[in-house]
Amino acid sequence: MTRIALGIQYDGASFNGWQSQPHRNTVQDTLEAALQQFTGMPVAATVAGRTDTGVHALGQVVHLDTALTREPFSWVRGVNAFLPPSVAVQWATPVTDDFHARFAATERMYYYALYTGPTRVPLLHGRAGYQMLPPGVTLDCTAMVEAARHLLGEHDFSAFRAADCQARSPVKTCYDVTIVPRGQWVFLRFRASAFLHHMVRNLMGCLVAIGRGRAGPDWMRELLEGRDRTVAAPTFMPDGLYLARVGYPDTFVLPEPDLAASLFYGVFDACPAPASRSAA
Repeated sequence: MTRIALGIQYDGASFNGWQSQPHRNTVQDTLEAALQQFTGMPVAATVAGRTDTGVHALGQVVHLDTALTREPFSWVRGVNAFLPPSVAVQWATPVTDDFHARFAATERMYYYALYTGPTRVPLLHGRAGYQMLPPGVTLDCTAMVEAARHLLGEHDFSAFRAADCQARSPVKTCYDVTIVPRGQWVFLRFRASAFLHHMVRNLMGCLVAIGRGRAGPDWMRELLEGRDRTVAAPTFMPDGLYLARVGYPDTFVLPEPDLAASLFYGVFDACPAPASRSAA
């Protein structure tokens, strides 16, 4: 048996999340069906991180074990032939048996694309978050950046954890929160050792509230220290959320996600994420 790692991109708007469901309207079911058609046998794909309904992926990683021997480009072209337009394999590479898409990962990175303005834009529906603001009004990104500084480091993120979260511990290490305003757009990057269920969307709700002046930047620190989900902002919409990258130790040499055709192309080039010790 050979272990193969695949890099996946998908538009999550039409799916009920990653994880397999009885009605089979999930990314996992769609990918595994395509893998079975390509290999001629049932295939179980192990994923780096399960995404929720409506959440997208630019750099999702899965691994699978198979007896089929094919060149990497054959895996990409062959599996894509059986996938819908909303899902595509970006790369494939053989890996050693000690590679595990989920448990070998040292960090995850999410992007959020937020559009603000007096009217919503139908062509962005499902692909970007939206916050209605009066003409000429923008979010206070300076206050949002100040609030985000409280998130850096190791914290108990219970205040931003969904009630049905299955993580063993609410303690995670946040390496980076970058906020880039561009006109009516605000782009955000979140990078951490791992994320709790709904953690990024709950952080987004609080950051947007701070950006609208409904709370000061220190509210983020108070929420962290209070560890009470009920006093934080509501969970923000999934539309603009993208799993952008999964980091692994350098012993596993995997291709980087291709962002050329995404909303985020070039957005964070001038503000690279700092390297973390866990990924070194």
